[in-house]
Parts: sequence; C-alpha cells; structure tokens
Amino acid sequence: MAQSAQEIFVVGLRNAHAMETQARELMERQIERTGDYPDVQARLRNHLEETKGQLLRLEQCLEACGETTSTLKDTAQSMMGNLMAMSHTLAGDEILKNTFANNAFENFEIAAYKSLLALCGPAGQEGARPLLEASLNEEQKMADWVDHNVGKVTLDYLGKEQRAAA
Repeated sequence: MAQSAQEIFVVGLRNAHAMETQARELMERQIERTGDYPDVQARLRNHLEETKGQLLRLEQCLEACGETTSTLKDTAQSMMGNLMAMSHTLAGDEILKNTFANNAFENFEIAAYKSLLALCGPAGQEGARPLLEASLNEEQKMADWVDHNVGKVTLDYLGKEQRAAA
C-alpha cells in the first residue's frame, strides 16, 4: 500500500531524530578525545548544543503530527554513533578519520533536512518549516566549518606527529 505524504514525513522526522541521536553520541565521544585540537573541540561543543536543539525541534514537529519518536531507531543509532566513534580511536590518525567522517555526516544531515522541507507542503505541515530550516541552517554552517578546516586539522595533526618524533 502506498504511503501518504504525511506518513512519509513522519517516517522522515523519526529517521532525522535517530540521525541526530547518532550525531549527539558521535560528538560526545569526539569531544572527550580532541583535547589536542582545541578549535575542533570548541566547535564540536557548540554543535553538540545545536544538535540538542535540533532533537527538540524534531520532537516538536512529531508532536504537531500527533506522533512520537522511535525508541528503536534512536537506540540503534545511539549505539551506532558510539561504535563509529570508538572504531576511530584505534587509529593513530583518529582526528583525520573523524574529520572526514564528520564532513560526510554533516552533508547527510543536510540532505535529510532538505528532504523533510520538500515534504512540508505535500504533508500539510508548513508549521514545521521554520523549525526544519533552523536545523538545516545549523547543519550547513557546521558542514562549511568542517570543510574549511580539513587542511588546518591535517596540518595540526602533522605538527603533533612531528613534535612527537623529535
């Protein structure tokens, strides 16, 4: 049976909530391990707070639809976030792997919000638009920051390695 725009929108909201739950877990683990990279750590702390706000906005959108989050999806994504973060801790170049993964993840989040925004009209949920646009804007700013700092993080990592070798 074909799903209505409203049903697809609700599934998208639940998926986005699970995605942001995963992002929260990833950032919490990364913040713990980025003491040698204070700029990265500070930006992650800031974005973690934004992510908490995004989770609340998604919950507001779901409530407006008479729906709730998916505990199963949230729990699964939370576990995935922790596993992903931990998998990079084994690598000497953890900061680089995290930077590359964060670049990809931010763009994934951007696409998810753009998809939800496209569904607002057909799903009859125009009231969700400003909430979703706020989250999209935050994700775009974070994606830009990560993108513009790949080179700096790489050179900071190189300097750290060269100092350790000296």
